[in-house]
Amino acid sequence: MRLLLVITGGIAAYKTPELVRRLREQGVEVTCVLTQAAKRFVSALSLSAVSEQPVYSDLWDLKDEREMGHIRLSREADAILVAPASADFLARLAQGQANDLASAVLLASDKVATLAPAMNHRMWLNPATQRNIALLRTDGHTILEPGVGDMACGEFGPGRMPDVPALVSAMVASKPLTGLQALITSGPTIEALDPVRYLSNHSSGKQGHAIATALAAAGAEVTLVSGPTNLSPPAGVSQMNVQSAEDMLAACEAALPTHILICAAAVADYRPRAVDSKKMKKDGGDLTLTFTPTPDILQTLCAHAQRPQLTIGFAAETGDLKAKALKKRTKKGCDWLLANDVGADPGIFGGDQNQILFLSNKEPEPWPLEPKIDVARRLTQKIIGHFTK
Repeated sequence: MRLLLVITGGIAAYKTPELVRRLREQGVEVTCVLTQAAKRFVSALSLSAVSEQPVYSDLWDLKDEREMGHIRLSREADAILVAPASADFLARLAQGQANDLASAVLLASDKVATLAPAMNHRMWLNPATQRNIALLRTDGHTILEPGVGDMACGEFGPGRMPDVPALVSAMVASKPLTGLQALITSGPTIEALDPVRYLSNHSSGKQGHAIATALAAAGAEVTLVSGPTNLSPPAGVSQMNVQSAEDMLAACEAALPTHILICAAAVADYRPRAVDSKKMKKDGGDLTLTFTPTPDILQTLCAHAQRPQLTIGFAAETGDLKAKALKKRTKKGCDWLLANDVGADPGIFGGDQNQILFLSNKEPEPWPLEPKIDVARRLTQKIIGHFTK
């Protein structure tokens, strides 16, 4: 693995030469980026000696930036670790700033990073830092919780950077889904009625995109087939944009074979039998349209000749959730089904939180109401457990 190690200003930076040495013992190729503040705690010469690679620190280096160095560094790495991650750097990363090489590399990267915060315990517990941490988690970055202990300032509390063996273990084992391919559908589909109007639903795509982010962070090669949303493509994910249910099915079939299938999109169940070539005019009378069912994407892919090894569906229901979900899982033929009652809490459909009833071949498992990114992480852990077995 090619690892980009970003070192920011903090006393814990003195541990980084040992970190580089231990990572290399595990077969990891390490390239270091130093912030100007980090140079006060560890030298580029020491890091270059243990990594046997050049050490980078200047965004305005004429030679490197003639070659677009910050872009190259972000593209060549398989993974990025920020250790130590200072409170200042976390704040700048959360706001998308790029005023030095380290922050520019992360902003230019198509990968999520693993962040190892290190700071005074009051800085760590400050609401501003916790807001930044929450935002970075939402963006898909992995946060390694700081340890509790004595500080360099003489105080005691949470804020210590994890020890070198823990950092090495986190990076070596941080991509448990490496080598697996995942196909995910997300967002709504739209079915044209005429050149102006269409039939759709209130899906935002937030849950499907969050799952794509979490799986990519776990090392999976993710293809996201998305209906129209206002969301940006997740980092490290290949996104295909579609409109109708037929478009989505065709894109999914083109992406096969894959190891994992997750149908999180809210697919329109019906489309008009005929699409008017001109705008339908309002004449004051009733309008009657004839609809026909759209293809059932999950059911079709579960019965496909190239059926993925693990098939997962979503079911948005209103009332009698367990009975409807059990019936749907049987009908679709999927391995797992994540059901939610969008009538009980109208804020779920299109909102930032979700509450899941998880169905497999075991007893139904209720999950708590939680942010959609946490639902995505919970599902990702189950997928890791499935393929680990």
